[in-house]
Amino acid sequence: MIEVRFVTADGSRTHSAQGAEGDRLLTVAQNAGQPLEGTCEGQMACSTCHVIVTPKDFGRLPQASEEEEDMLDLALGAVRTSRLACQIVLSPELDGLTVQMPGGHRDMHGR
Repeated sequence: MIEVRFVTADGSRTHSAQGAEGDRLLTVAQNAGQPLEGTCEGQMACSTCHVIVTPKDFGRLPQASEEEEDMLDLALGAVRTSRLACQIVLSPELDGLTVQMPGGHRDMHGR
């Protein structure tokens, strides 16, 4: 199992979860009760699964595709280390990955 740490938007709490190799970070986050909507169900047609990867972990991730970069342009509060959780596939090299929930997001369901 691969451990992932989720930090709240305000940085006050951390929640650890585990996923299997090949799981998408979005699925692990949703199963752990994290506030990631993932409206497009991983089809990279929205930015509702935007997370901020810690700088120390950002370099361990494969480079974002041009399509992912385009979607991140729509994400509220995007920073240099922002990624879409639907595009992060867990691997043993990512064990201990820490991501922070962004301070705001676009609610594509209109809630």
